[in-house]
Amino acid sequence: MMKFIHAADCHIDAPLDGLSAYDGAPVDVFRTATRSAFAALIDRAIDERVDFMVLAGDIFDGAWREMNTPLFFVRQMARLDRAGIQAYVLRGNHDAESEIGGKLPLPANVHLFSARAPETFRLELPDVKVALHGQSFRTTAVTENLVREYPPALPGWLNIGVLHTGLEGGTVHASYAPCSLEELTRKGYQYFALGHIHAHGVLCPTVDRHAG
Repeated sequence: MMKFIHAADCHIDAPLDGLSAYDGAPVDVFRTATRSAFAALIDRAIDERVDFMVLAGDIFDGAWREMNTPLFFVRQMARLDRAGIQAYVLRGNHDAESEIGGKLPLPANVHLFSARAPETFRLELPDVKVALHGQSFRTTAVTENLVREYPPALPGWLNIGVLHTGLEGGTVHASYAPCSLEELTRKGYQYFALGHIHAHGVLCPTVDRHAG
């Protein structure tokens, strides 16, 4: 049976300003919370022996303040690589191509979606052929509807769309890469791995799911 993990909005090393104003607050614990959570996610993927992982944007919180942040990510991806797990990574508004200019020596198992146009990665597993379609953010404020240019579903493949989006109806986060649920379902994909709204939800049980 094929298994994968879909996550988004990890915001590794996001600054937690103002903690020092609260007497007795576990400052050190909170400051390392994003790393601990991401490492636990990788632990889960390895323990569950998933076939691949999808990270749908905002892995980082913005431009790297120090090189330890990206190097931590590389080490975690290397753990997946040693376990034989592929990772499909999308850039969101916080870690857009314009924000994260540096290039990392990523392990061979990491596949980063292009920010120039939608890109499809194909993964042939023993029981199923998986096609992952996605486009990263080129800038922090992508206001155009990216999914309109996503390719049609590949017949005979399990099609997964990866998108960082302020899906219609969301009011808490900025409406980046806006689109409608109807537009997603019209693509004919079996699953949409979304990010950006920082909330888990199943929007259409037979077609796509949303986490982030």
